[in-house]
Amino acid sequence: MDHSAYAELLDLLEKAARLGEVQSLLHWDEQVNLPPDSRDARAAQSATVSDLLHRASTDPKIGSLLNRLEAERDSLPAEARAVVREARRDYDLLVRLPDDFAARKARLDSRAFHAWAEAREASDFARFAPWLEQQLEMAREQASHCGYSENPYDLMIDLHDPGMTAAAVEALFTPLRRELPELLERILASPVRPPEGIFRGFPVDRQRSFLEGVVTRMGFDYRRGRIDVSLHPFCSGRGTDIRMTTRFHPDNPLDSLFSSIHETGHGLYEQGLPAEPAGTALTINAGMAVHESQSRLWENQICRSRPAWAFFEPRFREAFPEQLARISSEDLYLAINAVSRNPIRVDADEVTYNLHIILRFDLERRLFAGKLAVRDLPEAWNESTRALLGMTPKNDAEGVLQDVHWSGGAFGYFPSYCLGNMIAAQLHLALRESLPNLDALLREGEFAPVLAWLRERVHRHARTLPLPELVRQASGRDLGPQALIDYLRDRYLPLYS
Repeated sequence: MDHSAYAELLDLLEKAARLGEVQSLLHWDEQVNLPPDSRDARAAQSATVSDLLHRASTDPKIGSLLNRLEAERDSLPAEARAVVREARRDYDLLVRLPDDFAARKARLDSRAFHAWAEAREASDFARFAPWLEQQLEMAREQASHCGYSENPYDLMIDLHDPGMTAAAVEALFTPLRRELPELLERILASPVRPPEGIFRGFPVDRQRSFLEGVVTRMGFDYRRGRIDVSLHPFCSGRGTDIRMTTRFHPDNPLDSLFSSIHETGHGLYEQGLPAEPAGTALTINAGMAVHESQSRLWENQICRSRPAWAFFEPRFREAFPEQLARISSEDLYLAINAVSRNPIRVDADEVTYNLHIILRFDLERRLFAGKLAVRDLPEAWNESTRALLGMTPKNDAEGVLQDVHWSGGAFGYFPSYCLGNMIAAQLHLALRESLPNLDALLREGEFAPVLAWLRERVHRHARTLPLPELVRQASGRDLGPQALIDYLRDRYLPLYS
């Protein structure tokens, strides 16, 4: 093995990774702290950093070093082979793009985000439509440069979950299309219903204090991360500096709590990845489906379970004694696990959430195939919502404008949520097999064994394994939808019997 070439490659990859961290901080600050009249300056700053990042990531030296190391692949240790393999994949995708592409994209992302925020506030899709057109145009340009002219949407999916295609996603989603609407109707036909309008006047300061306690209990290291407020909850950064956000509503304390738990799942994954060498397959995440599996497992299978809530409920009542005085434990638990026809994805329950993702997947495929024009998107969105969820959004803000993703050109991201749910269900089965006393641990608020299990089964592997192999090794099962379908039936049919 050429140790000098490998060391030089690691150094170049680390430098690019550090620029990526700066870019991430600019993005976080833009959504958390940026003054309104500073938007143009931030767009220029983001463009400059993105240009520097692109140049660092496509340095010809990286290509030359990869050539040298690939020539002696058989003599490379397994870890080095993984580093070279993933570095080659990333390098080949980036080096094909024009020099100015990254700067143009960053500038568009910044401006489109603010256009989306204003359009959402006004519930007026027409304000955002020109920016979405530009994002689609840039995505198609990227696909053309990268050799995906015939199937540009495949590139979008591959960028988030390496190796996945639209056809592979469709095959996994098909059983969900068949099974979930029937399950939803059985649940909604039940006379057991969660009470409505039971949450009123939950002070934001006490919400913040309570969720910080929950996040700490889960194992999040506040010395290496923080939680702030943004329009749309998200998590960014890497192990040494994790930035999470949430949002607060006095009449909906569960929104901030469970969105924070969700983002903490992302944060715990990043904090659990190996630290060095930065920017390599040994330290970067395995893709967004795996990332979402971590957040969804913590949010749903763990923290919405009866054992975990048996631990949290007394502390929740202590934080909000007046607000919860007239709410029974069973009504509170039903509210936490409510199933309904909710038009908003981030507020959706576990049963309908996957239908929300299928809706977006279908629309994105039609957009990229040229079968749906941007101007017709609101109508198509509403039609799909009626078909899949049996309801119609009241307006654009409740429908086509609800998600931030398209403002940043993050096409192909939505399928990762549903794939993550599948992986989470499989991990949950494997976790219970490994920890037969899991329920007893959760009742006592002992979450450390869960985190330790995830560290060993998922986090330590970073991106050294292809997605199917990582899922197979971690869960003992091939990636598929059946574990998710079985889990949803087992969780919700008894609750609503």
